[in-house]
Amino acid sequence: MIRQPIVTIMGHVDHGKTSLLDSIRGSAITAKEAGGITQAIGASIIPLSTIKKVCGGLLDKLKFTITLPGLLFIDTPGHAAFMSLRKRGGSLADIAILVIDINDGIMPQTRESIDILRHAKTPFIIAANKVDMIEGWSRKKDLLVDDLNAQDPSVVQRFETKLYEIVGQLYELGLQADRFDRVGDYTKQVAIVPTSAKTGEGIPELLMVMTGLAQRFLEDSLKVEVSGPAKGTILEVKEQKGLGTVLDVIIYDGSLKVNDKILIATQDGVVESKVKALLEPAKHEEMREKKAKFVHVDSVRAATGVRIIAPKSEGALAGTPLLMIDGNAEEARKALESELKEVLIETDKDGLIVKADSLGSLEALMTMLKESGISVRKSSIGPITKKDVADAEAILKKDALHGVILGFNIPKPDIQTSALILCDDIIYRLIEEYEKWRDEQRRKTELSELENITAPCKIEILKGYVFRQSNPAIVGVEVIYGALKSNTPLMNKKGDQVAFVKGIRLEKEAVDKAERGKQVSVSLQGVTIGRQVNEGDVLYSAISEDEFRKYKEFRDHLTEDQKLVLKEIAEIMREKKALWGV
Repeated sequence: MIRQPIVTIMGHVDHGKTSLLDSIRGSAITAKEAGGITQAIGASIIPLSTIKKVCGGLLDKLKFTITLPGLLFIDTPGHAAFMSLRKRGGSLADIAILVIDINDGIMPQTRESIDILRHAKTPFIIAANKVDMIEGWSRKKDLLVDDLNAQDPSVVQRFETKLYEIVGQLYELGLQADRFDRVGDYTKQVAIVPTSAKTGEGIPELLMVMTGLAQRFLEDSLKVEVSGPAKGTILEVKEQKGLGTVLDVIIYDGSLKVNDKILIATQDGVVESKVKALLEPAKHEEMREKKAKFVHVDSVRAATGVRIIAPKSEGALAGTPLLMIDGNAEEARKALESELKEVLIETDKDGLIVKADSLGSLEALMTMLKESGISVRKSSIGPITKKDVADAEAILKKDALHGVILGFNIPKPDIQTSALILCDDIIYRLIEEYEKWRDEQRRKTELSELENITAPCKIEILKGYVFRQSNPAIVGVEVIYGALKSNTPLMNKKGDQVAFVKGIRLEKEAVDKAERGKQVSVSLQGVTIGRQVNEGDVLYSAISEDEFRKYKEFRDHLTEDQKLVLKEIAEIMREKKALWGV
């Protein structure tokens, strides 16, 4: 038989993900269809009859017949929840709604949601939400397009401008998109359905487009064996007072009964357990409420959500598969291990330490780190522990750039450490923060290397400021370009080394360095004024060929002054050796 498509809602914070889901649920409830919306653990099931009621005359107008049994919405909206949901072959979600505030456009988590959907190869449509917030907008008709056409022309203009700003932003991200009623090819364009979670505008169209796409493109993947062994995904692992550890699970294939044997993936490997109880929310209970009441049921079938009580489930991992044992336990174990191998995180010999709140989140983070060329040494699910910190500190002693812990969707621990700990709930922001820190560390390292070689400078010996001719010579000089440092060898315009800077004094104070424009007195060893050099002569720091190549390697860190001096030095030296410094 064909099951309901599993739908998840994603998007940037405050763009209305939860409100939109509540609006869909509310529309289903107000349709007052017998049996209407069904609450399940982590899901809301909207049957075909309710969809027909909500869509009303829209289906008749378009002569569209729905053959799917309904839609199953995951009740934990957000990109993190989506990433934690997996089944064999990819994401548990069959299709997604990407919510974008039509007034704000694409924001950080929108971009990240798009990346995640692409990686998971999950089809999606866009809900351009909050149309009611467009200046001058007022609801006039039941159907969205009719409602839009009835608006004042100035309102329509504002709407079209905002909509096509989003279309343009999506194009920059490599996506072709248009308003749902203007899409010519749903395989090449993303459909945008304008909506208002507040007024309910666009909800019928959103449900119709989603159902139509699922029915046309996903029907084969929605075929299930309701009488077969259950396959599911652990959505959440939590402690419930009086019950201990409970698993909130989405069953996407087969049936599950009390006393059935199941296999669960834990931090210590695959364990076998037995279903002690199956719980569903009591009628009219809002399952997301902490005090929600539940009722015991004997069995459930795909596709639905259920709370499972089973021994040995304490270490279960959110986002991992759950399999019912039907016959050969060893074969079932191998099947689960095979599924887990698909999501095992490959790590490198060297690299960072990565932590995340769920397996799906970890996999998404690892995928994006790999695309960014960032290696990972160790990765796992759960909070950052003292052991993680100790490991990072050990790495730090060998590799300054990898003594780092990245935490996604987990709190930053209050632990004093020399290692860097970065935590965020947006992947690309987390990666950008690390890359910024890494680049700064590299810059510091490179600059420290340059600090240990001869500094490029150009000086002029001032006329009338010879205080001693030799042993050592003491003269007044002006720094024309670059910086003059103590212990710098000097050469003349012919490239011959003529002196060595023993010391520098600025206004009677000894200094290590004099910048461009400064006039200072210097003591020069190995030279006699009037013989090797004269008043008014221009001298350069005598940079070796290897030092010159080092400066070329780090040219991005050089000032314009330094680049100019190095260019003049190279021209002088190439009079003697044509390929000097090349």
